[in-house]
Amino acid sequence: MKRFDSIITGSNPPQPRFANRRAFLSEMGMGFGGVAATAMMAREAAGSEPQVIHRPAKAKNVIWLFMIGGTSHVESFDPKPALNQYAGKTVQETPHADVLSSPYLENERVVAFDPNNGFIRNEIYPLQVGYRKRGESGLEISDWFPHVGGCADDLCLIRSMWTEDSNHGAQLQFHTGRHRVDGFFPTIGSWANYALGTLNDNLPEFVVMGKPVADCCGGRECHRANYLGPQFDGVPLDIESKQPMPYALPPKDVFWEEQTAKFELLGKLNAMTAQRYPNDAALAARIQSYELAAKMQTAVPDVVDLDQETETTHRMYGLEKKSTAAFGKQMLTARRLVERGVRFVQVYHGSNGGAGQWDSHKGLKKNHTRLCEQTDQPIAALLKDLKQRGLLDETLVVWATEFGRTPGSQHGDGRDHHPYGFSVWMSGGGVRGGMAHGATDELGFHAVEDRHYVTDIHATILNQLGVDPRSLSVPGRVRLERDYGHVIRDILA
Repeated sequence: MKRFDSIITGSNPPQPRFANRRAFLSEMGMGFGGVAATAMMAREAAGSEPQVIHRPAKAKNVIWLFMIGGTSHVESFDPKPALNQYAGKTVQETPHADVLSSPYLENERVVAFDPNNGFIRNEIYPLQVGYRKRGESGLEISDWFPHVGGCADDLCLIRSMWTEDSNHGAQLQFHTGRHRVDGFFPTIGSWANYALGTLNDNLPEFVVMGKPVADCCGGRECHRANYLGPQFDGVPLDIESKQPMPYALPPKDVFWEEQTAKFELLGKLNAMTAQRYPNDAALAARIQSYELAAKMQTAVPDVVDLDQETETTHRMYGLEKKSTAAFGKQMLTARRLVERGVRFVQVYHGSNGGAGQWDSHKGLKKNHTRLCEQTDQPIAALLKDLKQRGLLDETLVVWATEFGRTPGSQHGDGRDHHPYGFSVWMSGGGVRGGMAHGATDELGFHAVEDRHYVTDIHATILNQLGVDPRSLSVPGRVRLERDYGHVIRDILA
């Protein structure tokens, strides 16, 4: 007989372990019950079957890339030559001093004074990297992103984002739409999970990769469902681990045949109970979750087995290079997940147990050079790979970060947090490519044209998935007007 974990790891099997009925049921309840609660219980058991208004969908899947710490917008996707022109001068000494009296400054919600961060830095700091026009569209993109720049004609740059939090609680705010002091709320991935049925029978609908946001800044609440229920949480996937998904593998000394027999017995017991209690929704949910857990035992190892890919594909994602291997594996896995019908794939980059690696208060040039090198080639490879496989049209890729960075300098060679204007981009999924939407002023200080609060991104994603974002609510849970956001219709194809 083949031991199940030897199929996964290739290890030599020990003698079989035979559990008694009580231990077996306990083991199944703890192991697969854990998978079920985290992954995908039936909506009926939650008592919150969504009454969602659906629309024709342009996208089936979302890949959400989040750069933790605050990427400089002026040195990535919204270059500002005026920063070179006025370098060393104060903002007041430039023709753009009015940015310091703008009513947009009032949007910032300061709830705790931080003596180090969240200030307007007055001395203009020049660009630390060059930029150029890319593609036939001529989008201006930083030289730190040459590979992503090569995909310019498939990008929609949104250069007019703003948020409220000038500290890293903005990471949570980008995912839920609410300021950290308001509490925890469902995230965009969870709303998508809640609103839509599954596209696959073997994997969760919402998968999360990369080290998550630190507790200081929202933690795992950046991919959780809060009051929607844990069945709509993002499920973590660690592609570097021998146990890539929690509880997804049986104990080490269980044979494949023994495991199959357990599933068959459990199915018979559940069927007997279901006949006795035909209207028990919670039981139906448990049965469904056990069935999913069983399928995940083979589906998860398959999806993370990157050896199935060609050497050419490995090189395209940069898997042979130390600087790009880790993120490249995540990007390649993201493609494999959407191929298999995972609805929402969320990937974090730059978590360091604190504010995040992109948080460049000093040494910005060294910092962003390193981080852009880690992410640029793998992200471009993802876009190109999706496109060549005919998947980009139905997959919406979103690149985001919690805020931008100040036009002025901090510590002489860095930039502070900047919530008043910053950039994100989208690609595929029915969004127009080769365009820039919205604008900041000449210094990159304020979003001044087609301004968008973070939930406008959420609303646009849901709209492309075929969901009316304004139909998403739960009885007894009041949502604010801003929670729904507004679809950015000007960017839709």
